[in-house]
Amino acid sequence: MNFEEKINELKISLPEAKAPVGSYIATKVIGKLLYISGQISISSSGELIKGKVGKDISTDEAYNAAKRCGLSIVSQVKKACKGDLSKVKSCIKLTGFVNSTDDFIDQPKVINGASDLIASIFGEAGMHTRAAISSNSLPLGVAVEVDAIFELK
Repeated sequence: MNFEEKINELKISLPEAKAPVGSYIATKVIGKLLYISGQISISSSGELIKGKVGKDISTDEAYNAAKRCGLSIVSQVKKACKGDLSKVKSCIKLTGFVNSTDDFIDQPKVINGASDLIASIFGEAGMHTRAAISSNSLPLGVAVEVDAIFELK
């Protein structure tokens, strides 16, 4: 089964790959590596998922916010590959940032939302290295931001 078929089987609707709003680009290919800029937590209705995890947002809600970041990552990958996800060889690394309280310690559980989503679509090729980092603030007050590195064929 190819990655597009897996997306359809899982009934996943990918969001539009958003253009950057700052002085950077959304994706960059260097050799066979595809770098994806940080994708922030945006709901399916286009609203920012904001708040501090451990205070305003539960771990489960933050997991789902990270999953939304993962969907945006896949959208950016697809756009960078000109709509052809078969060009993806593997996901190498995700780095997740969680806007969390000083005493919140479950950042890995939050970033599992993005990791689980990537693995569900790409299977073995989606297994990646990762960092899950606490932050006292993220752009626009969002709860989660995740960036990625993929290997292309």
